[in-house]
Amino acid sequence: MKQKNLTIKNHSPPTKRAAPTSWDDVAAWYDGWMGQKGGDYHRQIVIPALLELLTPQPGESVLDIGAGQGVLAPYLQEVGMEYLGIEASPKLVQRAKKRHTKANFLRGDARALDKVAGVKKGGFDTAVFLLSIQDMDPLDVVLQNASWALKPGGRLVILMTHPCFRIPRQSGWGWDKQRKLRFRRIDSYLTTLRVPLQPKKQGQRSGKTRSFHRPLQAYINGLADSGLLVERIEEIPVKDVAQLANGRLKADKRASAEIPLFLGIRARKVIR
Repeated sequence: MKQKNLTIKNHSPPTKRAAPTSWDDVAAWYDGWMGQKGGDYHRQIVIPALLELLTPQPGESVLDIGAGQGVLAPYLQEVGMEYLGIEASPKLVQRAKKRHTKANFLRGDARALDKVAGVKKGGFDTAVFLLSIQDMDPLDVVLQNASWALKPGGRLVILMTHPCFRIPRQSGWGWDKQRKLRFRRIDSYLTTLRVPLQPKKQGQRSGKTRSFHRPLQAYINGLADSGLLVERIEEIPVKDVAQLANGRLKADKRASAEIPLFLGIRARKVIR
């Protein structure tokens, strides 16, 4: 992709009030599930993949957008980064501050970062979305705000469930008896969806959250429109997560290794 062909939007982020969030209702459940450094998926797959894409450097400033209860903070602080987490849910901010006392967390709207005290235009070397961007809408406004917060040449890393293969309520596993093959079924892909999700807590359902499905082109084009050039993409399968590896059928293991669960994107802000 050539820079001269880009249409770059360089407007100040639109002004909006604090984002209504569904995550207050599940804050206790989510914090208990994550713990201090995340569950198996986070510790063994998601966070290592994000760190590899981010290539963090000591002394760099990082903005964690949609920080949740702060699971990423200790990993970035361990390598010497100056960390700031932004989260819309006040209950998750409270839990983040309690768990990670050496990190800074602020309540804020990812669609209006200019309204968050402590976040300045061009103030950060890096910004990250760790399994959070699919909970935010509208996407173009969120990406424009992330670009606004980055220094020229700064980099953005997105780690999310793969939008091509993991579509809430529109995808799933199937079994071909004749070929003895596990396959991935996709019922809908190009249509943008707003999907309510209801996590389970020890066999019981907790409050609902919202997830937003968009096709891959929405992310790539949205980044380009925000002056962020994609440098690298990683499609990340599930291979040997401890709680999944034992006792699974050979076909299941093969399918999990071939069909990626997560997608990682690294983009860099255009220097003009």
